[in-house]
Amino acid sequence: MRAEKKLIHAVTMWVRRQPPKMKAFLAVVSGMAALIFLRFIVHDHDNLFVAAESVHSLGISVLIYKLTKEKTCAGLSLKSQELTAIFLAVRLYCSFVMEYDIHTVLDLATLATTLWVIYMIRFKLKSSYMEDKDNFAIYYVVIPCAVLALCVHPTTTHILMNRIFWAFCVYLEAVSVLPQLQVMQNTKIVEPFTAHYVFALGVARFLSCAHWVLQVLDSRGHLLVALGYGLWPSMVLISEIVQTFILADFCYYYIKSVFGGQLVLRLPSGVV
Repeated sequence: MRAEKKLIHAVTMWVRRQPPKMKAFLAVVSGMAALIFLRFIVHDHDNLFVAAESVHSLGISVLIYKLTKEKTCAGLSLKSQELTAIFLAVRLYCSFVMEYDIHTVLDLATLATTLWVIYMIRFKLKSSYMEDKDNFAIYYVVIPCAVLALCVHPTTTHILMNRIFWAFCVYLEAVSVLPQLQVMQNTKIVEPFTAHYVFALGVARFLSCAHWVLQVLDSRGHLLVALGYGLWPSMVLISEIVQTFILADFCYYYIKSVFGGQLVLRLPSGVV
């Protein structure tokens, strides 16, 4: 075990010494290697999407444990939870009027638990809420997402407003974690349950991104055509990739902390 820790420490130190361009290159190579691995072991790529939703639910379960057992919401961003509730509510509406399926039920369950988390932070555990650290202005993401949705949305035969709502929830989901990352950057120290939750979000986002990327590759690009024409198909894929890369840096430090045997995650400046 000591030999493994020494190897991991040596690798992380080597990566840390690399210039930003090399770090970005290594991140891309690692992502591509993970995609190739998933392509060979997962035959039905729809299972990746189900797995992503399951991991997200697992992350919510960690939050529920933290709020009920630890009786504190310290380190959690209320604004991130509110953004999550907004895009889930919009996506639920779109699912009911456009493409109702099993994912609608899963989104409903996730929305219900997210609303419960918001209730706990706002009322039951308000005294432990770090309002001064949760200082991300959510209109910085809501307004651009709304404007982008007006300009770039699906080209299906559904009602225009529904198509705009669909695009809005896709774009908002991609950046909904930013307030939570801001809180962690402000505090610099992330306690275990919050770190587990954010890491679960990172894994879920990667699995969801892998689902879309592998679907496009296996269909030789025909899936993009099936989603419509214009910029919308590309924006769906870009949104998935953005979600993954937003959390990639945090996930790196999380894994490093876990293998290093540290229960509390300490973030250096400029990570998120």
